[in-house]
Order: sequence, then C-alpha cells, then structure tokens
Amino acid sequence: MPRADKAQALLRGLPGVDALVGRAAAHPDLRSMPRQRVTESAREVLAAERRRVLEGASSVAEASTLAERVVDRLTRSGVFSLDRVINATGVVLHTNLGRALLSPLAQERLRAAAAGYTNLEMDIGQKERGSRYAHVEGLLQRLTGAPASLVVNNCASAVLLALESLARGKEVIVSRGELIEIGGEFRIPDIMRRSGAVLREVGTTNRTHLKDYAQAIGPETGLILKVHTSNYRVVGFTAAVSSRELSQLGRERGIPVMEDLGSGCLVDLRRYGFPYEPTVPEVVASGVDIVSFSGDKLLGGPQAGIVVGGAELVERLARNPLNRALRIDKFTVAALEATLYAYEAGEALETIPTLRMLTEPPAAIRRRARGLLRRLSAEVQSRLGAVLVDVTSQVGGGALPTVELPTVALALGSAERRPEDLDDRLRAARPPVLGRLLDDRLLLDFRTVLPADVPALAAILASL
Repeated sequence: MPRADKAQALLRGLPGVDALVGRAAAHPDLRSMPRQRVTESAREVLAAERRRVLEGASSVAEASTLAERVVDRLTRSGVFSLDRVINATGVVLHTNLGRALLSPLAQERLRAAAAGYTNLEMDIGQKERGSRYAHVEGLLQRLTGAPASLVVNNCASAVLLALESLARGKEVIVSRGELIEIGGEFRIPDIMRRSGAVLREVGTTNRTHLKDYAQAIGPETGLILKVHTSNYRVVGFTAAVSSRELSQLGRERGIPVMEDLGSGCLVDLRRYGFPYEPTVPEVVASGVDIVSFSGDKLLGGPQAGIVVGGAELVERLARNPLNRALRIDKFTVAALEATLYAYEAGEALETIPTLRMLTEPPAAIRRRARGLLRRLSAEVQSRLGAVLVDVTSQVGGGALPTVELPTVALALGSAERRPEDLDDRLRAARPPVLGRLLDDRLLLDFRTVLPADVPALAAILASL
C-alpha cells in the first residue's frame, strides 16, 4: 500500500473530537474544567497525532491514550493561569512572583471588601460622595509627617503624574547619576518625556554638587528631582547632594523639590544589620516638597505608588485628569490601609511578611529547613543528595541592592538526580517549586519557603 494511502487509513482510526472530549471530560480531575477548554485541548492533541502519522508513524495512539494526553495537558495548565507557587529562590521581593506577601490582616480586609459593598467613596455620615483616598490619608499623615497624600497604581505612575502636573513644558533638573532604569526597561528620561517635562541633566555619573543644581536653575525650571538609587549603588569616588540641601536650595529659588524613594521604607532597618536606607519620614522632615515611594516593596503592602507632601502640590496632582486613569480600586485601599495600620500599631515587624522574612535570623530558617528534612526518609534524602548549606540571598524588587542575606538552603543533586532535571520536575509540580541553580546544585532557600509550604514541599520532594 502506498505510504499516503497507509497514512490516510491510520488517520481514519482516530476518534472524533466529540468522542475524545467525552472520554477526557469524564476524568475526575477535569470536573471543574470548562467544556470549551477541553474541546480545544482535544483538537490540539488530535492535530499533533495527525502530524505524527503524516510524518511517517506506523500506528496511531489508542483513544484512551489520547484522552490521557488531554487530561495531562489540562491538569498541568490548571483551571486558572494565575496560581500559587512555592518560592524557594530566597528572593524576598521577587518581582516575577508578585513581590510582597500581604499580612493576615490585609488578607482579611481584602476578603471583606470583595464580599460586599463598601464605603469606598461615600461619606456615610453626610450621605454624600466622599474620597477613596480618605481611608489612608490620616494614616499616611501620622506615619510620614506629610500634611497630604495621594495613592495611584504604582510608583512609576506616581512619578509620571507628578512630573506632568508640576513641570509639563518646563525643565526638570536631575543628577546624571540618578537617571535610573527600573524594571521592564522603563527609564526616568522616558517617563519624563512622556510627561511633557524637559530633562536637564547636571553633574556627572559619580559626582554631583549643590552648585551644579544652582547653576542649572533658570526661568524655565519647573522642578528639581532627586531619585534614590534604590536598585543599584555607585561606590568609590562619589558625591551627592542631600535631600536637606536640595530642599533649602528649592526654597531659596522658589522651585519645588521632589524625591522618588522607589522602594520606600517607613522603619530604620539598621538595627537588624542592614545598611542605611533613607526612610520616608526622614525625607519628609528634610523639607522635600513631594516624596514618592512604592507600596509593594519595603513597605510590604499591595502594588501602589504613594505620594506625600505639601497640600497645595498634592492637590495639583489629584486634580490632574491623568489621576483618574491611575487611581486605585477598593482592593488596594483595603490592603494598604491594613498594612499602614500595622505600622501605626507597632506590629509591622511581626505581622508584615516582607519585614518578617527580611529580619528572620538564620537559626530560625535552619529550624524550618530541618523540619522539612525530618519529613523525608533517609532513602529519599540520599537519592536526592539532600544536604543543608549556608548561603546568601537577595532582597529583590529593586530594594537594598548591596545586601546579601545569610540564609539556609536545601541543596539537591546527585549522580542519579541531576540538579537541572530536578529543577524541571519541581517547576512542573503542583504547586510549582522555584529554586535556584548554583555550582551544580539546586538550592531551595528556606528564607522564602513559608511554614505553611513545608508539608507540600516535602510531599513533592518525596514524589521525585
């Protein structure tokens, strides 16, 4: 029989789409899977089998085998695309994994906001429209010392809104050493161009002096912008102008001064061994007119861009039509209010996961790692080559870039279990487990492995 005729004969033995869907949909793992998604997967499996036959295969898979492939594809992808993962990378503020975890109180407030109506923009006492920002204004005023505040959807938006509101068509003076690039290749000069402001660079990459700013001020100057290099450091022969010096210059010349803190921190972390990082209250106290910072980095809350400063300047940002496009929803308000409350109540270091993970001592991390090892048999430990090692990890999220956090990791890899293969298997698990490959070992860093994740992680490792 000619090859083409044989292929056609084999193809006639394939089940139809409806028949394959019926077989696959009966599987208990697909009970909650939408029928359309099962149908699409069945078509893809059949198309792949047809290609295999046309390329020279001598037989076709049984209908039961094809149904198993459909089930396997759909169970791997899951019903929802956004799903939980076990972060064993050691990076606390992992941008690709969602950055800051929310506190139990913030989670509770989110559930309450999702389950019913809220007073998001309603003054209940007066029975009239209120402001969604009112729920966090008092907290931000008390925590930062600034008289006014505004919250938008992220810190880049906060910078864009401030530049567009205060300096559109005017010059903004920035040190060359502070023209940073943030995640996703967004750069300060690009944001400035989009805002309609004109960039005026002063100083050099490593050294900028007060006189550089003073000499650059002219009739077209609209704003002096200081950008905290939260995601990198310039070291060596360097010079920078302090927030207080710039504030004094701005007042003398009648030019507003803004500082973008980026990661933004409300507490001094030096007592926990971290290097100096300017806090929001400190910068506000220096006299800076407008300060912007993130809600989901060192603050440990939801994604947000927070602006605090003088009432008149903040009001100009609030009145800008662009603010409507950047405003926050009730979920951000709920989570941010709960996060800020923890600072006001003096509970931030105990209840906000980001701060708790950053300040957790290695001894506590080691106890959690040993707890997992006790769940694994000696045989499993031997086959995986599992041993505890002392390593370092990073803060992540463009925060504290020079800090190396001492931590404890479970190192995996043996002659029969290559670390690269283990990495593939762990990422294919449910939930996926993300570690990091280093020096021919797969490291599972327990600084970011949550206590609640330990039983699931142990079960996944045992299944390997």
